[in-house]
Amino acid sequence: MGTGRFDWDEIHRKIDAVGVAIDSGYAPTPEERRRILQRRAAQLAHEEEKEAVADTLEVVEFLLAHEHYGIESHHIREVYPLHDYTPLPGVPAFVLGLINVRGRILSVVDLKKFFDLPEKGVSDLNKVIIIGNETMEFGILADAILGVRAIAVSAIGPPLPTLTGIQEEFLHGVTVERLVILDAARILADGKIMVHQDI
Repeated sequence: MGTGRFDWDEIHRKIDAVGVAIDSGYAPTPEERRRILQRRAAQLAHEEEKEAVADTLEVVEFLLAHEHYGIESHHIREVYPLHDYTPLPGVPAFVLGLINVRGRILSVVDLKKFFDLPEKGVSDLNKVIIIGNETMEFGILADAILGVRAIAVSAIGPPLPTLTGIQEEFLHGVTVERLVILDAARILADGKIMVHQDI
């Protein structure tokens, strides 16, 4: 045990000084109050902005035979013009064929046939939207790319009865504007869509 003695007078002076500092801290100047309020307002705005972003989906809207579809932008690798493709024998009807994208050989899928939707409307099919994840990558046909939109999750309703060909598992839902929001993660994970290169 140490033999040193405490200087109680010094300890009391320090405690008093801390008390004065604490007391003065609760009475900020008008300028300090303004700075504190500005910081709090900025923090609240940042939190609200993060919540707003979390409650929206950013989608790329595209046209396919006069129907409007949307697919989440973070699944899209690029949009590629369809100049030429190589048909494949012995594949499902929804597989248009293969394209070469700067050395990458990708299969191209016609969503209308994949979902078994009725063929209607004039279709140009001159764009390929390349979607992918860590294990899968392929292209889907589109007539035109209409742009990128942020869709509020609350604005996406259940699938319409007229979309009977599209299984509900492949959809996020439909907006009031009849924009069909596809679930790219489910489409990419579906084993039926895989084309084996040894065919």
